[in-house]
Amino acid sequence: MCSICLTTPAGGVSLMVARRAGKPGQQGNTVGTYICSDLACSLYVRGRKDAGPGARLQESITLEEKIQRTVAHLAAFVAKVTA
Repeated sequence: MCSICLTTPAGGVSLMVARRAGKPGQQGNTVGTYICSDLACSLYVRGRKDAGPGARLQESITLEEKIQRTVAHLAAFVAKVTA
C-alpha cells in the first residue's frame, strides 16, 4: 500500500529512498517510504486513474479531505528528508 495516497495499485508500490539533508545525509543516512510505482498518487486520489479492483477503499471523507491527507503524507516524508 502506498504510504502517500493509501492506494494498492495494480502496478505495485516501490520503496522510495532519499538521502537525508545535511550532515546525516553526508554520513549516508536515508529515509524511505512506499510510493505508487507509477507516481500517480494524485490521479488515484482524484479517481482519474483506475488502480485496479480493490485498490482503493471506500471512505466517507470528501475528495478535498483525501487530497489534503495525501499532501500531508507527502509533506511529512519531505520533512523527514530535510530534518
